[in-house]
Amino acid sequence: MNDNANSSSAIGIIGGTGLYDLPGFVNAQWVTVESAFGKPSDQLLIGDMNGQRLVFLPRHGRGHRIPPSEINYRANIDAMKRAGVNRIVSFSAVGSLRKDLEPGMFVLVDQYIDRTYSRQKSFFGTGFVAHVSMADPVCRVTANALVDAGNAQGLSMVSGGTYVVMEGPQFSSRAESELHRSWGADLIGMTNMPEAKLAREAEICYSTVAMVTDYDCWHDEHAAVSTASVLDVLRANTSQARSLVTAAIPLISQMDSPCASGCHRALEHAIATAPEHRDPDMVKRLAVVAGRVSESSGW
Repeated sequence: MNDNANSSSAIGIIGGTGLYDLPGFVNAQWVTVESAFGKPSDQLLIGDMNGQRLVFLPRHGRGHRIPPSEINYRANIDAMKRAGVNRIVSFSAVGSLRKDLEPGMFVLVDQYIDRTYSRQKSFFGTGFVAHVSMADPVCRVTANALVDAGNAQGLSMVSGGTYVVMEGPQFSSRAESELHRSWGADLIGMTNMPEAKLAREAEICYSTVAMVTDYDCWHDEHAAVSTASVLDVLRANTSQARSLVTAAIPLISQMDSPCASGCHRALEHAIATAPEHRDPDMVKRLAVVAGRVSESSGW
């Protein structure tokens, strides 16, 4: 890994490339960060803003090359951890399942329903088992700072919402859309699982800014979602997203560590495999993600 990736308190941003053109973001370089879990979506763009190290990752790769199901989420989060990231702000395009959550609004998600089925969802496995709590899957402290920053910028922000993560890459059928609405879910998208689960396993604070682009296909008065319509709204929202990041960075950079929400201690009581039974190769592979607790005892 390039030495420029070294930092003990970097803030990570996962999202589209349009977020990177920030005023005051200096000394930015694309850095190759190798992961023990394969190849990340792209290089990491690492630079500074007012003395705070920022690490950007285009989730789908530059040019949007990788579909949701083929993203190497484990490599992405592992690479972020190796780059010194201890808080991640994730931007995600979503469809709305509620009439009052209109296209153009930003929602700070606080719960997820994981409907994905073909993705690697854990860093752990045979030889080194862990069970991390996902009861509160986002960092409340980081989310609150994002709401405060958005309100200060006059953005349309909503605090709290449940995000259904579907496998994709196709959009929902009308029956699926109505099913998700019947569950009381608020939003639907394709990218935040297993990203949120892996961030929790890596003991990184994680918060999602869900950018509403459409009404999925349930709303009789609006056309069904299309790629073109999603991209049109995202382009229109890019400047607002940049304003949110710029305003939020000073607030997030002042936060205490370890996090008051417990994110930085998520593995404290999660390791199940006793030290003498752990696979040495797994322990080595998990050195960055779980190194802090790898010598602790199991249940």
